[in-house]
Amino acid sequence: MAVAGALFFFVFSSLCLHATAGGYGGWQSAHATFYGGGDASGTMGGACGYGNLYSQGYGTNTAALSTALFNDGAACGSCYELRCDNAGSSCLPGSIMVTATNFCPPNYGLPSDDGGWCNPPRPHFDMAEPAFLHIAQYRAGIVPVAYRRVPCVKKGGIRFTVNGHSYFNLVLVTNVAGAGDVRSVSIKGARTGWQAMSRNWGMNWQSNAYLDGQCLSFRVTSSDGRTVTSNAAAPAGWQFGQTFEGAQF
Repeated sequence: MAVAGALFFFVFSSLCLHATAGGYGGWQSAHATFYGGGDASGTMGGACGYGNLYSQGYGTNTAALSTALFNDGAACGSCYELRCDNAGSSCLPGSIMVTATNFCPPNYGLPSDDGGWCNPPRPHFDMAEPAFLHIAQYRAGIVPVAYRRVPCVKKGGIRFTVNGHSYFNLVLVTNVAGAGDVRSVSIKGARTGWQAMSRNWGMNWQSNAYLDGQCLSFRVTSSDGRTVTSNAAAPAGWQFGQTFEGAQF
């Protein structure tokens, strides 16, 4: 009976995990190129505001998204599985998971099928070079890929980097697991209620409240509607420029 119960739990849990992963949609078609050099140093910074992707934990498994996927920055932090598709000897077996950390701008001076790879409405991934080389040969330059959204797996909690100054709190939200991309952020000081923040750019969220000298709590809602609250993530003595770790999905 105990064995049967354990088996049921295993099967049920597996089904739940499969449903969770499968809820992001099926495989779709796009193309991929690469940038940033062999050490991916050219991918640092970027339109999501993550800065140093090494120290932020994103590493070299990253990509810049075309307009069709970037969603004006709302897609920052989302994760994708990519595999080379129907490119013959240019393809390598297997797939790779990447996080969206940058924007691949359109080039309207070139045709969409000859250099203007990131022009709307094309879905396109400009991958960090080391990530591209996991699925395709360097000589290929550009390859067709199959891609799908997948849950992000991150170590530790969501990180909040508080920049700005008094009455202008600019909080960079990084290391988000699950859906990865963030729909909304709220902030609460020790002497305030919850206040909705506005997305300034990338994953930088803004509050104009005076919160100096108060411990700070954060509430993050991801694109799949899940919400996690990090109570008192920053102590009362926080300083601008510091990073604090909270709860995780």
